[in-house]
Amino acid sequence: MLRVCEFFTSVQGESTHAGRLCTFVRLAGCNLRCVWCDSPFAYAMDAGEMMSLGEICRTVGETGMRLVEITGGEPLVQPRTPELCGKLLDSGYEVMVETNGSLDISVLPKEVHRIVDIKCPGSGACGSFVEENIKHLNGNDEVKFVLASLDDAAWARDFSEECALTEKCSVTFTPVSRNLAYEKLADWMVENRLKDIRFGPQLHKDIWGDKRGV
Repeated sequence: MLRVCEFFTSVQGESTHAGRLCTFVRLAGCNLRCVWCDSPFAYAMDAGEMMSLGEICRTVGETGMRLVEITGGEPLVQPRTPELCGKLLDSGYEVMVETNGSLDISVLPKEVHRIVDIKCPGSGACGSFVEENIKHLNGNDEVKFVLASLDDAAWARDFSEECALTEKCSVTFTPVSRNLAYEKLADWMVENRLKDIRFGPQLHKDIWGDKRGV
């Protein structure tokens, strides 16, 4: 069993898959409290409802999508998340998991597209990342830094360089739009010639605004 907050189908708003239609499975529970979080309703482990893996897979199947993202909260706080991913993969789905990197990502099946959100100082959760996870990253994965300021951007640039992240996987800088204007971050990235790092706006928020279920 897993506790699920919500299902919804939308345009994939972030990552290298931005623009694709995707079904999202938002699981309950998170071990961090980022100051800019857009889904605090998923913090509690008793949020949502308990569902069997079979029920979750059937609900996903009813959407007609082949791309599925498991998100949260933090999906890996629920120990059966890797098993759910395996069942979805066995059924022919393309599976993405968005994780904050504070837990072991190697528990996920290797076919899963892992999006690892490394927390910057402006998040209030900096230092939560398990650096052992770096060795598990591969070309099927992505690292994302959510930036609340240009200080965050400089920190993320330095972290990426020190850990040679762009040699392992795609790296994206995503601004918190209410704190860091797109133009300001884009200009800074051009000035600093970050040629191996992507600028990643939150497409779904540009379309629908900051609301739930998109």
